[in-house]
Amino acid sequence: MKALQSWVLVAGGFHRRGGMDKANIALAEYLIERGAKVHLVAHDVDSSLALHPAVHVDHISRFGSILVSDFRLARAGRAAAREAKAKDPNSRAVVNGGNCDWPDINWVHAVHHAWPCIDHDAALLFRVKNRLTKRVSRRREKRALRTARLVVANSERTRDDVIRFLGVDDRRVRVLYLGAEPFNPPSADERRKARQEFGCNADEVVAVFAGALSMDSNKGFDTLFSAWQKLCQRPGWNGRLIVAGSGNGLPGWKKKAEATGMSEKILFSGFVNPIERLLAAADILISPVRYEAYGLNVQEAICRGIPAIVSRSAGVAERYPAELSGYLLPDPEDAEDLANRLWQWRLRREEARCQFEQFGRNLSTYSWRDMAERFVALAEEAAVEGR
Repeated sequence: MKALQSWVLVAGGFHRRGGMDKANIALAEYLIERGAKVHLVAHDVDSSLALHPAVHVDHISRFGSILVSDFRLARAGRAAAREAKAKDPNSRAVVNGGNCDWPDINWVHAVHHAWPCIDHDAALLFRVKNRLTKRVSRRREKRALRTARLVVANSERTRDDVIRFLGVDDRRVRVLYLGAEPFNPPSADERRKARQEFGCNADEVVAVFAGALSMDSNKGFDTLFSAWQKLCQRPGWNGRLIVAGSGNGLPGWKKKAEATGMSEKILFSGFVNPIERLLAAADILISPVRYEAYGLNVQEAICRGIPAIVSRSAGVAERYPAELSGYLLPDPEDAEDLANRLWQWRLRREEARCQFEQFGRNLSTYSWRDMAERFVALAEEAAVEGR
């Protein structure tokens, strides 16, 4: 089939600093490679795209509340899609979840209807704003998903959530896993330098948590903090936890670490980019998430040859082979279980590293370009079926 030459992509970001943003930029770059004209509507666009002659950018600045910014993005996205359709009836438009309601392709990276607010310990004002934002997001999500011609989900878990919570016809929902970086396990020299950078000793266990530290505790850092406390109280445990993330919950966690005597055992490094620098220092990554549509940080660790413990409910867990099921947490609330799994991993860490290196090699055979190519194929199939 002839390549579709005009595409409008509506997303928060097209860059390499986050999971869905990496997916979005990979699709845009592939479309440019195919010779398509690409119109981006976004808050943040990497300069490599913004300056490309085949790309037109509507930059929607972030100001005021999240809800106001989201409203402006949706309005601009609809206008761009409408204009493209008027010029070229074969043009396609891709939106993300509830960010813009347009009856074409919706690429779902998370489902708000399946993602609860987990902010019971947060301040009242935060809880009120969080619930208002969630309510509006769910309303917009339902409207956008029900009008989409094709829904592309980043995991089977996301596909099931779209069908279950939003009533979308299962025949319109396809699964497309996120692509992988061509990472390699760190060399001995790279590992040594990375550990020096983060102030870690050569003989200590280094665990990594990579995620936002919000007042909403969805990422499960509270469970990990409790598990780490338990481990540090056990004779023979010599470990350092690097927490790579920022957010409005960070100051509170720093204070708690100091108050509980954990400040020497936990390093709050802030956001680290690129993540492979952080992973070079790590022995294991831990992600006890309560909701996760996929979990790119976990996949990136595995592609680096680093073992990763993640909640069984996360989308990326679908890709774990049976022999690594012991690294899937059945209950992200259970700190004792997480501590025990970390202890057992340490006893067989070399075997685990070999297993995850093989797992990483398997995942790395499916690149971001492969993902983008498959995305376009799905779009073209939907176009043929819709005729």
